[in-house]
Amino acid sequence: MNLHEYQGKEILASHGVRIQRGVVANTPEEAVTAAKQLTEETGTGWHVIKAQIHAGGRGKGGGVKLAKNLEQVQEIAGQIIGMDLITPQTPPTGKKVHSVLIAEDVYYPGESETSEFYMSVLLDRSKGRNMIMYSTEGGMDIEEVAESTPHLIFTEEIDPAVGLQGFQARRIAFNLGLSGNAFKEMVKFVDALYKAYIGSDASMFEINPVLKSSDNKIIAVDAKVDLDDNALYRQKKYAEMRDIREENPIEVEAKEVGLNYVDLDGTVGCMVNGAGLAMATMDLIKYAGFEPANFLDVGGTADAKRVETAFRIILKDPNVKAILINIFGGIVRCDRVAQGVVDAYKNMGDSINVPIIVRLQGTNAEIAKELIDNSGMPILSATLFQEAADQVKNALS
Repeated sequence: MNLHEYQGKEILASHGVRIQRGVVANTPEEAVTAAKQLTEETGTGWHVIKAQIHAGGRGKGGGVKLAKNLEQVQEIAGQIIGMDLITPQTPPTGKKVHSVLIAEDVYYPGESETSEFYMSVLLDRSKGRNMIMYSTEGGMDIEEVAESTPHLIFTEEIDPAVGLQGFQARRIAFNLGLSGNAFKEMVKFVDALYKAYIGSDASMFEINPVLKSSDNKIIAVDAKVDLDDNALYRQKKYAEMRDIREENPIEVEAKEVGLNYVDLDGTVGCMVNGAGLAMATMDLIKYAGFEPANFLDVGGTADAKRVETAFRIILKDPNVKAILINIFGGIVRCDRVAQGVVDAYKNMGDSINVPIIVRLQGTNAEIAKELIDNSGMPILSATLFQEAADQVKNALS
């Protein structure tokens, strides 16, 4: 589950991380009120207006701007709220901005130059350990840094048996070229950041940039946070932060009816039981020369009602040109699935306007094929994997 910047900063602050403070606003008028409140609390004279969407690269799309007075706060907030913000991490049509974060200016002049760093905490799946990735090249796309100057990216692997150690936090501060009070502040920052990551059951915390201010404070200027959905049952206060407006509406609807659905960019819709078979089915579609339109696992039950619901979910994607149903009859018998498909097709009538290919294998597979073939419905049946692939190719040729 992704969070907005202001929500991620709330979690960081609750674990002792110093953040760029801010107030959320949903209208230009609220933005002015937020700016006044922030000035009273922090003394900031300028304000940064930040679009709140679940995507990075907001500044490049015009979603992050500096206001030097209250008139500019209202004007800029009015421009950003309601806009379709396009960044490298949004769909081509962009994402609508519903709110902005009015943040304090932390780039004030002082005794030293400011510096920007990159830092993230995430799981290294190849080693089964958390790691802290960091770089002196903050404020830039980390992918670009990795490609052009990989020697400027450092990682710190954390042993789960003992957690983050003090010498590791000090090594991070040293590798970032810090000294004096800034060094001490960074050590505290890293320790608090890791505690926030562990304490919130996060999949990722990414802060870009981490700022060394002119008075040697270490501040999280941004916060991109992804929480582990599987742990939300014990993180109920964070579960309430979910903003479904930022999520794919088809995925939201599927989740509400208990279907495991992920939207993809292809043209062949998939309806499968079991995650492993679903992955193999997507490989099958690519092998046939096409791209899957979704990942959809109907689970162990595939009666008429569930199949019909899955059909309706898949067909909400206008890019779908064919649907491949691939079911292994273990927990559920193939003939029951076949009857469910036929009944769902009859119930939906003309709303199904794309070819349907059904591949059933397992218990009562032969009976299932007969049910499909004798149904009178324009449904193509298959028994073998390759046969299903050929049916998809023929249907879309």
